[in-house]
Amino acid sequence: MAETDPIALALQALAFVLADQARAERLLALTGLGAAELRARAAEPALLAAVLGFLESHEPDLVAAAEALGVAPPALVAARHSLEQA
Repeated sequence: MAETDPIALALQALAFVLADQARAERLLALTGLGAAELRARAAEPALLAAVLGFLESHEPDLVAAAEALGVAPPALVAARHSLEQA
């Protein structure tokens, strides 16, 4: 069964991003975060929302992440919206 908790889903999405070096480097470059700061803030809803927003900004990444996590792309979008309200 696919994860629906926004935090858990976003953490899985973060792991998906970090599993690909080019994608991870792009995330760090676009957010301005360093690896240490990313690790330190990985549980913060705002950072997790930013990770999901990063995936949304490049549809092929959003679709690939959704497929890898076993959810529909709108589930990732909904998780971002939920985290932005947290």
